[in-house]
Amino acid sequence: MNMWLHALLLSALAITVVTASEIRLDEKDGNSQRCSGMYSRKTWGGSVDPFILTKFEKSTAGGDPDPTVSFVIFEWHDEKYVGRPSTRESGKKEYICDEDMVQAKYCNDTDIGKFILEENALSQSQSLIISEAVHLKDDPQPIKYEVKRTGYYCVGTHGYSTDTYSAVVVFRNAYGELPAAQIPKLPFYGGLTITYAVIGAFWAFLYVQHRQDILPVQNYITAIIVFLIVEMLMTWGFYDYQNRHGSNALAKVLMVIVSILNAGRNSFSFFLLLIVCMGYGVVKPSLGKTMLMVRGLAAAHFIFGVIYAVGSLTITPDSAGPLVLLVVLPLAGTLTAFYVWTLNSLNATMKDLLDRKQNVKAMMYKKLWWCILASILVIFGFFFINSFSFAGRNDPDFVPNNWKTRWFILDGWLNLVYLVDITFVAYLWRPTANNRRFAMSDEIAQDDEGFEIASFGGSLDDEEANTPPKDGDRTPKGPEENGKPGPIQPATRDHRESLDGEPIFAVGEDADKWSDDDESPRNSTERTRLTARGA
Repeated sequence: MNMWLHALLLSALAITVVTASEIRLDEKDGNSQRCSGMYSRKTWGGSVDPFILTKFEKSTAGGDPDPTVSFVIFEWHDEKYVGRPSTRESGKKEYICDEDMVQAKYCNDTDIGKFILEENALSQSQSLIISEAVHLKDDPQPIKYEVKRTGYYCVGTHGYSTDTYSAVVVFRNAYGELPAAQIPKLPFYGGLTITYAVIGAFWAFLYVQHRQDILPVQNYITAIIVFLIVEMLMTWGFYDYQNRHGSNALAKVLMVIVSILNAGRNSFSFFLLLIVCMGYGVVKPSLGKTMLMVRGLAAAHFIFGVIYAVGSLTITPDSAGPLVLLVVLPLAGTLTAFYVWTLNSLNATMKDLLDRKQNVKAMMYKKLWWCILASILVIFGFFFINSFSFAGRNDPDFVPNNWKTRWFILDGWLNLVYLVDITFVAYLWRPTANNRRFAMSDEIAQDDEGFEIASFGGSLDDEEANTPPKDGDRTPKGPEENGKPGPIQPATRDHRESLDGEPIFAVGEDADKWSDDDESPRNSTERTRLTARGA
């Protein structure tokens, strides 16, 4: 299981504030242009046609009799039609139509205050391009843009004759209020909820069927499966609610709850993996005081995870300073402690089992070791492959070309790896018949150390042959005593033979003892009667 490698990333992704469908525009750097992916109604379905609605606020500032804002909406692949190459500076483009641009034949008098477009822009562009000069003195009317094709759409503004302005842009998809980059999470988490519910149903069937032989560690696995079903259901419910009602106050409350559940999942997973690697329930019936230490570490990791989630919700990247280390470092410390402790415990458990010739139990932990190694390789391989694509994140085309799949790269595939890991662990430690007998017993070593049964039997025969017969022994001689070979008689054994290749388990000494109230072979009623009769 690979939780320690990506826990910080999982926590950050789970509590990331989802981009709201309503976004503000103003004159500040970074706020004058807003972009978002949009799906056509045919792609995801829905009750309304998707649209982009922009509403400017009326200007109340004095001084300029006609404050004007340049406004444009376009699909990213049509960005080349916005602006024209400048004749004054090579390699640059002219974007805003003013009197100088009119004289230079870049635009007409009717286009003053608008964004300049190529002459053939409206006929050759894949989607509609809207360029307007919005006058803020009068109450400006909302500008509505109908989305006909799936794409990455941008809304750009520029203060033409005013230094301050404010507007709100709404990217409304056909299916609801959820941003287009987040909508795949709705069926994804719904599918995970159903998957975990199916796993839980199979586990519950085995649990009830073998309820008399349940080990303590299997109770913990039962708890985490139930917890995962609840967490995935709450996560799906959060995205479904936001899709129906938008990012309101209740949606933010649900987001906090999902963040806390995610921190709990990480802590619970680390706790379960650690006690499993320690051999709890299979190799050791109890961890003693060590269990208290493990629970304390899990509790500390949960508390630091919640603090990290709250900090991520309240601290913006612009306001983050050195104090953010107080949020990150404690979580990183508990994560490292889990990592080191888990690997050391797994190695110690495997070594102990191999030294005591417990091959069947050692094979279980060997499979767990391979599962952890495979998960680590998958994670590093995936990060290595995606590092090439993220190397071009500064390219203006990076987000427009990857907005549909970024959710899976950042969040989805990690949840799939976790699903495979927890399913594999649940399969290895699933409830079966004679669970307790398997856990409390030790496998009898059957290694061949060069010892031959035939030679041992032959030495016994020779010893018996050289022993003189006792007086009164009138047993007739067999054919072998007359120098003739006779048939070999099968040896009778009082204990049960093991099948070929099947390990034999011997119950420990505690299991062989009877209490004073039990009827053992030594204090049985029948033996008491026979002893009294003989006396």
